[in-house]
Amino acid sequence: MDTKRWNLVNGNNKEEMIKEAAKLLKAGSTVAFPTETVYGLGADATNEKAVANIFQAKGRPQDNPLIAHVATKEQLLLLVKDVPDYVNRLIDNFSPGPITYVLPSNGTCADNVTAGLETVGVRIPSHPVAIALLKECNIPIAAPSANISGKPSPTAADHVWEDLYGKIAGVVDGGPTGVGVESTVIDCTQDIPIILRPGGISKEELEEVVDKVLVDPAMLNKEEGHVPKAPGMKYQHYAPEVPLWLIEGGSDRVQQVYDELIAEGKRVGILASSVTLKSLHVDQKISLGETLEDVAANLYDGLRKFRQEDVDIILCDTYPEYGIGQAIMNRLRKAASRYISSEEAGK
Repeated sequence: MDTKRWNLVNGNNKEEMIKEAAKLLKAGSTVAFPTETVYGLGADATNEKAVANIFQAKGRPQDNPLIAHVATKEQLLLLVKDVPDYVNRLIDNFSPGPITYVLPSNGTCADNVTAGLETVGVRIPSHPVAIALLKECNIPIAAPSANISGKPSPTAADHVWEDLYGKIAGVVDGGPTGVGVESTVIDCTQDIPIILRPGGISKEELEEVVDKVLVDPAMLNKEEGHVPKAPGMKYQHYAPEVPLWLIEGGSDRVQQVYDELIAEGKRVGILASSVTLKSLHVDQKISLGETLEDVAANLYDGLRKFRQEDVDIILCDTYPEYGIGQAIMNRLRKAASRYISSEEAGK
């Protein structure tokens, strides 16, 4: 399959490019496009055959539900039923934006979008390219991250190109994404909303709008037979090419583990904040930036940059679990092949 690339960053006739991409989506093809979180791989959410092409391109297990993307609150409400009052407050405060609402499905979306569940995840992205494309399509678009399943999510069109060239109809290149980690997924089927996956909107921000928000313990449940209500709850995700070790305890602990591995003849790369890197004496390193927002925006790109021919192990430090730090640590735990606590590292 020949994969087309529309460059909306430097190209002219952007409206024509959007129309061409929308035409392919409405015809049942798969097209990747940018959102404010990561690039999504889109297909008509009402067309089971079109949605099946997403799973085939990504190599994604079909028991993992997808998120339907729409352009407006009105379109969102057309896909669901039994909407609690607090959902309207959440939508009015946070959408368009990096938040997905899990609500009872009214059957509009295909069964392979919901993974056979009675609920569906729906969100309104805030990226202008995504909004323009969704408005032009005027249908809900199912769109998981546009990467090979299990690999770090794509935050640039080049990431999509690397993973999916020849497997999808096209890529709408809208430049780098903003938030860098996927949307917060919140179960809105109960009296109290429950976070199923942390993301671009934090628990603290949600609780400024609704009095109480719970966190689903199943977020960390990787047991066989667990039925995920939202993407990213069951399988290992975001894994780089080489093993990632997550090191607790700050720069001293990272340096200690690094020195031990170097003494063993290992080639070691460091993925850390600029603050941590200033305290380290290492050769191969990638900075994720200074703030938690910087780390979130640069995390997946950083995970992709280290290659097997360059390093044997990647070491990454941990981050405070407040605000978007909750989402960062959720992704790092899923990506890591080993977690070294401060006690273990100190031995």
